[in-house]
Amino acid sequence: MSSTGAAVDERIKETSRLRKALIRPELGAIVGTFAVFLFFIIFAGDSGMFNAQGVLNWSTVSAQFVIIAVGACMLMIAGEFDLSVGSMIGFAGMSIAIFSVTLGWPVWLAILLTFAICIAIGALNGVIVVRTGLPSFIVTLAFLFILRGFTIFFPQLIERRTIIGGIAERAAGDWLAPVFGGKVGGFFFDWLASQGLIAVFERGNRMGEPIVNGIPMLIVWALGLMVVAHIVLTRTRFGNWVFAAGGDAQAARYVGVPVARVKILMFMFTAFCATVFATCQVMEFGSAGADRGLLKEFEAIIAVVIGGALLTGGYGSVIGAALGALIFGVVQQGLFFAGVESSLFRVFLGVILLFAVILNTYIRRIITGER
Repeated sequence: MSSTGAAVDERIKETSRLRKALIRPELGAIVGTFAVFLFFIIFAGDSGMFNAQGVLNWSTVSAQFVIIAVGACMLMIAGEFDLSVGSMIGFAGMSIAIFSVTLGWPVWLAILLTFAICIAIGALNGVIVVRTGLPSFIVTLAFLFILRGFTIFFPQLIERRTIIGGIAERAAGDWLAPVFGGKVGGFFFDWLASQGLIAVFERGNRMGEPIVNGIPMLIVWALGLMVVAHIVLTRTRFGNWVFAAGGDAQAARYVGVPVARVKILMFMFTAFCATVFATCQVMEFGSAGADRGLLKEFEAIIAVVIGGALLTGGYGSVIGAALGALIFGVVQQGLFFAGVESSLFRVFLGVILLFAVILNTYIRRIITGER
């Protein structure tokens, strides 16, 4: 091959670091995160939003979004959607409540059985999609209504109500409950309080104790799922399979990728993430409600899209999805600290979604030459 031919061969063409940075899927989320923090530092910097308690508040809310966004991201990269995530959250929480409170089973058994049921439902979603060829949008939309209907029907049938409490009392002394509802690092925050680095309660039963006494397991789960999913997606053969299954499923099959198995496993992982969210929520509030998880599936998808994933599959980033979730949590709490009407949060979601999609699409077209 001549030197002229080699110079124009895309297979050996060198890519600059700037180009590599600009075509990363999480670029829009990075820009959005920077803009959001800058905005609230300016307009709510002295409101307590960035003290220890304020940081814990928006970190906890962000962690909720991160957990479901990680699962949604992996599934969307594989080329599928799951619109039943929100209903799965409500269903899982109600299952734990019925098993533990109504039936009197140990909380650890209720949690494990709920995980098994929800993951099986996720597998069923995946099997129906890959076996029938139906769009996952339609299949999971059906399960959205099925699971929400069961979540309302069963507690009314058994308890004559749609909210079941008493879970906190049942969880006392349970070995598994603290994995979802406990806190870690209490000794570290005690030390910070003793050094005067964080505030303490000045009256009441907890006088002298630090206001922040640990990191909720919800945040630990969010960080753990994000790290594991990122490593799997970027450092393993299975991660390559996920991208291949979402990018061009038929071509992936030709080179030996088990596309059907990959997609089913991603549906199961999404159900697992939704159940983690539900279990942490139930342990935090000590109750389960039939309306829990409403619209969470759309918030998860929006976080993933803000993170740079394509709706067509084959492209995306777990880190970007986590940043999108962080934006959600910061804005939701930041509006409160800034004294802005909280109903504007939904308006923001729409605006930031459009901004992120337009930015990602525009930059990708400039860099790659797409039209």
